[in-house]
Amino acid sequence: MKQLFTSESVTEGHPDKVCDHIADAILDEYMAQDKYSRVAVEILATAGLMVVAGEVTSSAHVDIPKVVRQVVQDIGYGSSDSGLDIERCKLITSLHEQSPDIAVGVVRGDSIGAGDQGLMFGYACDETEELMPMPIMIANKLCMRLAELRKKNVIPWLRPDGKSQVTVEYEDGVVNGIKAIVLSAQHAPDVDIETVRKELIDKVIMPVCNELIDSSTRFYINPTGRFVIGGPAGDTGLTGRKVIVDTYGGACKHGGGAFSGKDPTKVDRSASYMMRYIAKNIVASGLAKRCELQVAYAIGVAEPIALYVNTFNTGKVSDEELSAYIMRNFNLTPAGIIDFLQLRRPIYRKTAVYGHFGRNEPEFTWERLDSVDLFRRLV
Repeated sequence: MKQLFTSESVTEGHPDKVCDHIADAILDEYMAQDKYSRVAVEILATAGLMVVAGEVTSSAHVDIPKVVRQVVQDIGYGSSDSGLDIERCKLITSLHEQSPDIAVGVVRGDSIGAGDQGLMFGYACDETEELMPMPIMIANKLCMRLAELRKKNVIPWLRPDGKSQVTVEYEDGVVNGIKAIVLSAQHAPDVDIETVRKELIDKVIMPVCNELIDSSTRFYINPTGRFVIGGPAGDTGLTGRKVIVDTYGGACKHGGGAFSGKDPTKVDRSASYMMRYIAKNIVASGLAKRCELQVAYAIGVAEPIALYVNTFNTGKVSDEELSAYIMRNFNLTPAGIIDFLQLRRPIYRKTAVYGHFGRNEPEFTWERLDSVDLFRRLV
């Protein structure tokens, strides 16, 4: 049986990703000065206006305008023509302390209660060397390639905003090639669409996707024919609006909670990272070809109230047995997760773009494969 599945990604200049990037950069500044900072920051960005709002409880003192300005410049925006002129942009900041009703549940002596109720998912599969679904990995790599060629000035007319979309064909559950690629890249006004399409195919798509493309693969490059106005000047951005891009491209369920701007006491973030870690180690151990985990918490309660395991009939042991084994061998309290994954560090800005999973940089401790032997013992 043949099936098509599609995932998308966006570049760091996409308006929503600008917001995620700023939120995590602010979080990192607080964590660098006070590793016990409790932060929940949201960003809105539109033409001529940036809003930073949220709750912060910390001994740190962060120059918010300086952080915002640095991130915007690092992304590559420098004028209103490019999508965001931070020097002329009005910046509104509204930060206050975490609600005492929430704080009393989070901080309990030496223990940490969950910062909110909620459910979080983690996933891994054997489709790629990163143990991630193929569509989202290719989509992310296309956007990373766009940024690389822009920053190295290999394609001088590229601008920061952009999106990718990849449709992969599966035959009996196995990757059978890419059937369609949509790539939209912001560009300078003086470049013609023929040049855009040729260079993006030759310099972006083919180096990333060559072995997965055949004569039936369709390309949709800047389908409207023009993409000059981009970034917050073209579309209002918000933190947390790209949760599927951030995770598995829709290949598994999502609990609904966003990551960026949240410190690790927020289980939306930390528990999602832990579920990825466990799922990845299960697949890497050979216990299953696919694994999806769900964990659920109640606000102020440290221990999870439920754990769900689904190996999609690919497991070498039952899902029930695997669930019990995980509960016996891993501390899934917020404090346990934070300690295990070393999350009280300023490591979050890098996660804000090109996916929180499937990355092998040292900051991404949830991608480690140091529990493989533990799971092999179960067989």
